[in-house]
Order: sequence, then structure tokens, then C-alpha cells
Amino acid sequence: MTTRDRASAALVQRMQECFNTRQFDQADDLFLAGFFSHPLGAAGFEAGKSAWRQLVALYPAMRVVAEDILVDGDKVAVRSSVEGIAIPEGDPAPVLMEIFRVDQGRLAEMWGAGSGFPRR
Repeated sequence: MTTRDRASAALVQRMQECFNTRQFDQADDLFLAGFFSHPLGAAGFEAGKSAWRQLVALYPAMRVVAEDILVDGDKVAVRSSVEGIAIPEGDPAPVLMEIFRVDQGRLAEMWGAGSGFPRR
């Protein structure tokens, strides 16, 4: 793994740390001003912070844990397990799959999907 690859992986881990510790504003410097979230269809990280706040309102104990981080050029793919959410017995544990594009050492773009979250 190159130094650039390690830096890109660390960027995603730092973002998850900001989410897990609820220090959402600490994540601002991890994102480019023009960051675009494809799942939210929104530019700027303010939309991401709003989504994070909604998630923790629904699931106050929610934490994400990177299980796999793969770096290929300017893309970082991460498969994360989700902890702290009560799920019915026999249902699969929640999982997040996200791909980030890194530019200038910051997160520039994101695609993602989740599965196994309980219906509300």
C-alpha cells in the first residue's frame, strides 16, 4: 500500500471516528467544499451532517466499524458493520457499503448503500 493509499484509508477512518464520537463538525475539514453525496443527491457536507443527525436520532447507540477498506487510485471502498442497533433475532446485521472519491487529500464524492437496517 502506498503512502497515498494509507492516507486515503485514514481519511475514511477519521470520518467514521467523527461519526462514532458525534463530533460532526470535526469532519468538516475532511470534505471538499463541493463534496457531492450521490445517495442524498446533495452537494456540500452540511447535507451529510444532517443525515448523520437523523441517523443518531433514530439509533442513538449506532456506531460504524470499517471491516474492509480498499483503495484503487482516487477511490476508497469501505464495507462497514453497524453496531448499536437492535435488530430482530434472525435478521441480518446492518452493513454499509460506501465508495469515496478523494481529491486534494479530501473526500470529494460518495456513493453508498446500506442493508439490514430495521424498518421504522
